Amino acid sequence: MIRMKTQHTSHHAAVQMRPLTARSVVLSVLLGAHPPQLSSRELVRLAALFEISEATLRVALTRMVSAGDLLRDDSTYRLSDRLVERQRRQDDAVQPVTKVWRGAWEMAVVISTGRGAAERAELRTRLTKLRLAELREGVWLRPANLKRAPRPEFDGVVQLFVAHSEEPASEIVTQLWDLASWQGIANVLLVRLSDADRPADRFTIAAAVVRHLLADPVLPDALLPEDWPGAALRSAYVAYQEELAALMRSTLSS
Repeated sequence: MIRMKTQHTSHHAAVQMRPLTARSVVLSVLLGAHPPQLSSRELVRLAALFEISEATLRVALTRMVSAGDLLRDDSTYRLSDRLVERQRRQDDAVQPVTKVWRGAWEMAVVISTGRGAAERAELRTRLTKLRLAELREGVWLRPANLKRAPRPEFDGVVQLFVAHSEEPASEIVTQLWDLASWQGIANVLLVRLSDADRPADRFTIAAAVVRHLLADPVLPDALLPEDWPGAALRSAYVAYQEELAALMRSTLSS
């Protein structure tokens, strides 16, 4: 049974705000850019909005290129292929593509054996990113309400099924996700984003919002608690993206 670790803590205490660093600013800005590339001059000017010096930013850019996070072409930096995939998941978290749910479940059963601990952990991460949750060891489940592209990377590793259950869907959802914790944290984030006025504070809170959206199981409406804040949190993040884009345009055009 999957439970979020914050289940028995205050939702305010559970909200994790990561420090604002040059690396986090570069990643957040590029993850929100389409195409995900900017010149070093543009990145320097944008970093200044968040009180990050040019010297600090340039050190971060060098390290990110060395780590494979960024690719450099003359004075232009763009996301590596690995982070372009992260951008795709982030975009999907903000605007998930759903379909009418007719009571069926996606089931993923791990069929490969003899995998090492690192490989098992990596597979768990991949399945979690697909918004599946583990019902029991090696059996992952979620309502079949998401439009999916084929996953050839799972061939020979995971067998995919469409399943039906005689157990009430609401009881299965309770086993798989702690919706009350997600809901509580989302409500805290909505308030904090609304109350914050400094650009650096809003940027930090918005980063926490998108991380939380990545953990939203995106369930059918019929399986969600009343006053579920998923749509409101997405709308708030989209509004912030528009605000940040306007700020970037103003900064880069001045």
